[in-house]
Amino acid sequence: MISQKAKYALRALVALAKQPPGQPTFIGEIAETQNIPKKFLEQILLDLKHHGIVASRRGKAGGYGLLRPADTISFGEVLRIVDGPIAPLPCLSKIAYRRCEDCQDEAGCEVRRVFAQVADATRAVLDRTTIADAIGADLPIRLRELVA
Repeated sequence: MISQKAKYALRALVALAKQPPGQPTFIGEIAETQNIPKKFLEQILLDLKHHGIVASRRGKAGGYGLLRPADTISFGEVLRIVDGPIAPLPCLSKIAYRRCEDCQDEAGCEVRRVFAQVADATRAVLDRTTIADAIGADLPIRLRELVA
């Protein structure tokens, strides 16, 4: 399950992707339209800014905008920035691997083998689905292709 913070981050990025290119959006507007607490959104957008996903501009014509095109920002990337590893077991994590404390034989672990398939399928969808895909009308078709 993803955190509320990750859900807010994804919703904010979708909102920014729907804006005309080069037109920054005020944080208050995003917070209001997406029903996200403003203080929490400030923290989220600052984190995304530090990772090169969004940019901010000060002043009357300021606000936030995507730093990269929406079709280059994957759901997997955002989830890893906000929530950390997305693997269901620590022994399956690609960025924070650690052996399960109660495991005696990782190579022969039946639980790990099943969840490795879950992790692979999850990564396939999250790493290949972009913010632009979420906005597009063909998302159900794309998702079927990714898991097929």
